[in-house]
Amino acid sequence: MHPLFLPSSSSSSALFLLLLLLLTLQTLTSISLSQPEALPSLEKCGNFSISFPFHLSSSSVAAFRLSCANSSTLFLHINHQTYRVIEFFTDGLLVDFPSSPCRQFNDLRSFPFSANQFFSISFENVVSLYDCEDSSLCKAGCEANDLFGCDGRDEDETSGGDIGCCYPLSDHSAWRPGDDFSVFGKYGCRGFSSWVVPRGTNRGKRGVKLEWAVPRNSSEAACDPEARTVNATAIQGSVRCVCRDGFAGDGFVHGTGCLRSCYRDGNEVYGNKCEIKKHNGKKLTVLAGVLAPLFILGSLLALFCLLKRPVTTTHEAQHFDHSPTTTTTSVSFRKGYNKTRLFTYRELEEATKGFQDSQKLTQGKTGTIYSGNLKNGTRVIVHKVLCENQIEFLEISSQIDHLSAVLHRNLARIIGFCMDIGYNPVVVYEYPVNGSLQDRLRLGLDWCKRVNVVAEVAGLLALLQYENYPPILHNNIGSGYIFLDEDFQAKVTGFGLQRKQRTDTSMYDVAVLLLEIVTGSKQREETVTQALQRIRSGKLEEVVDPSLYFHEQPVAYKEQIGLVADIATRCVLFGGDGKFGMVDAARELLQIAENNGGGGCDKKGDGIEETFSNSSLLQMISMSPDSIYLPKT
Repeated sequence: MHPLFLPSSSSSSALFLLLLLLLTLQTLTSISLSQPEALPSLEKCGNFSISFPFHLSSSSVAAFRLSCANSSTLFLHINHQTYRVIEFFTDGLLVDFPSSPCRQFNDLRSFPFSANQFFSISFENVVSLYDCEDSSLCKAGCEANDLFGCDGRDEDETSGGDIGCCYPLSDHSAWRPGDDFSVFGKYGCRGFSSWVVPRGTNRGKRGVKLEWAVPRNSSEAACDPEARTVNATAIQGSVRCVCRDGFAGDGFVHGTGCLRSCYRDGNEVYGNKCEIKKHNGKKLTVLAGVLAPLFILGSLLALFCLLKRPVTTTHEAQHFDHSPTTTTTSVSFRKGYNKTRLFTYRELEEATKGFQDSQKLTQGKTGTIYSGNLKNGTRVIVHKVLCENQIEFLEISSQIDHLSAVLHRNLARIIGFCMDIGYNPVVVYEYPVNGSLQDRLRLGLDWCKRVNVVAEVAGLLALLQYENYPPILHNNIGSGYIFLDEDFQAKVTGFGLQRKQRTDTSMYDVAVLLLEIVTGSKQREETVTQALQRIRSGKLEEVVDPSLYFHEQPVAYKEQIGLVADIATRCVLFGGDGKFGMVDAARELLQIAENNGGGGCDKKGDGIEETFSNSSLLQMISMSPDSIYLPKT
């Protein structure tokens, strides 16, 4: 027997210590500091779910007490006035006029309201004023909003095309926070109607929106550790709690707080269902405290055994396999399909339930993306690539080979592919834990993460286009093809894999993507034109995603939203003739992301620069636009 394997007291002690160490590790890692898998149940009234600080009981702040009539109709009581609740928003609630039935004309005193430290009339209301003597109140462009009458028809139709003098409260010239509607009497107005027009839309909802908040120094203002404090827009000295991205709940310590959330199969799920594979900080602290002494003892004992171990001869060493080690940067290549799997079309049919529409995630010029589950339980993204003839089939086969060789932090890992004759080519990607950017925008995503994601995507597209031969073009980039991992890093899928694209629409597609992160909604061709017109006419805040709370953002973030909107505009205006390209967009978005290191943002600048490590593209991005020579593609 080789001397190394002779039993000894020291080796027995080492074995015992190793077993003890593994047992301790297994026991401690089994301790689960788990979260609930559902939000705490809320009080109900008909179709309304009532979240903190609102309540039906008398145990919380009296100002937010509601009453429920006939188990279906909800009422808010302020200063001896009662208002029927129509809808809740994250920052307010829409209420009806105290008088009923609904009227096209309301007296200026028909909505008695006195602002306080809890409630104020919201800036988002738009009013139509009747019989005003002073026409200076009327604001151009306000009539472009779709405002509906009592019967649900457009107010233009029910009033013969005249909705009176349209005035948005966000104008601030005649109405100030704390005022009620009687202030318009001094302009000679005799009546009014009111709608709330949520930011980023032009569709009004009849009623009056009241903003709510709690006094900053009150105990009720305490926020959950996973929430941030936002200032009220129309209520001075009052705040709200908002769960940070990746968490759901009311955000308040005295409410439901914040629970980790993510997106699964079109539904929002919570807690352990999110399967975030990260160790809890408390668990690591416990493990470190218990295991550190054992590791020290084990190391000393191992060193003692090593010193007493016979030295291996040169001849013996020749029998050991010394495999060379390799290192890779964030951008590298691997040989062909050495880590990708060849699927049959039948396997992928089963994984996607026959490519059913219920499994469809998005569809575009490059094909259709499906959600699938392999037999081993692995969830995957299945891209059925658009292919019209045999020549394209061969081109796609070659491009899949090339794309599979690329290793990049923002490229979704390709698990496998299918090239069965007679069927469309199919590429199978990993499924990142936080779903698609399109779904996350629908749920709400903070500005920092939005701009980091588009900076990463633009950097990846520039790299694949100018640092690869043949170039790899996406040809249909959009939020439905961008997925997010547990750290909210971008993972791009859905490449159009024909070598010679019919038209290069890269810059227009990037413009649509940038508009989507600004507006929060998927853009069609006609809405892109409308959004760009508003941006160019200085009406940016009218198109910004309401969930971003543009008016509450720091000045720096407002400027960044404007810069991203400007990049989108230039992508459309100058992208087609080469005056503004992918490198230009990547450069400017990278700069914005680098400037987001403070203010609660995770700095991604270093990570994005790592994308271009050892690459001439980073030098290109650092150069002035006039000094850049881009190769023809």
